[in-house]
Amino acid sequence: MKAVVFDNSGTLISRYRAIKNLNSGIIYDNISSIDLVDEHPHRALVVLQTDPSSCLINARPDQTIHQFIVRNKVPFDISYSSSDVQKDEILPLIKNENAEISDIQDTIHAVSNKNYNVQICSGSGFIVNTRSGDIEFTITAGGKIFPEVSEVVEELKKRSFHIYVASGDRTKSLMELASYIHIPSENVFGTADAQRKREIVAGLKERYKVMMVGNSANDILALKEADMGVITTQQDKETSRKVMEAADVVVGNIKEILDIDF
Repeated sequence: MKAVVFDNSGTLISRYRAIKNLNSGIIYDNISSIDLVDEHPHRALVVLQTDPSSCLINARPDQTIHQFIVRNKVPFDISYSSSDVQKDEILPLIKNENAEISDIQDTIHAVSNKNYNVQICSGSGFIVNTRSGDIEFTITAGGKIFPEVSEVVEELKKRSFHIYVASGDRTKSLMELASYIHIPSENVFGTADAQRKREIVAGLKERYKVMMVGNSANDILALKEADMGVITTQQDKETSRKVMEAADVVVGNIKEILDIDF
């Protein structure tokens, strides 16, 4: 039996990401959250497991991010980090941080103004310096499914492939994606960091021959673990060298995986 494991953002989804630098106040849409984490030895990308378009956007803007999480018992996960940090360390780290919910709301507005659907990607979160406890960036990401995805998934099913999604994105948004492309919810693994993706692929290899399809540094370990690692550059034409070197095959469009001899 064979299985394909897809990353989400940039692989199945054309993403648009708004990132606010809390030091300068500038909102960027041309930088990668993964790259921001990688460029510093002590950073973590934290994803809030709550709906940006209904919960976060309507929250009181002047409360701190720490207050919002604690008061509302908002679940969160570490999607990617450049150092060894555990989830239970995050709240104590940011307890005295002054970053506010308004800083996240600014990025939600930036994404919404581009007419992207924030329900179908990672949602909102922040990048924290795990040494100082400073929240350095806030983030919201939205996305649109690449037009070829439904056709690719249906063809893979016809060929008796089992389809999985392993992504660092918000779990609920991935469930909505699963419904759209008609795969079982139990085949979806949300807010999976690089190590977790590798573990997912390793576990599936006990039952299947596994192809991993991704596009960023968060996929490197899983690409290397898989029987075949595939990088798609449909979102990012200038994919980093270390990501490219982790792959067995590079494709420019997700549809091209159907032509791979696997």
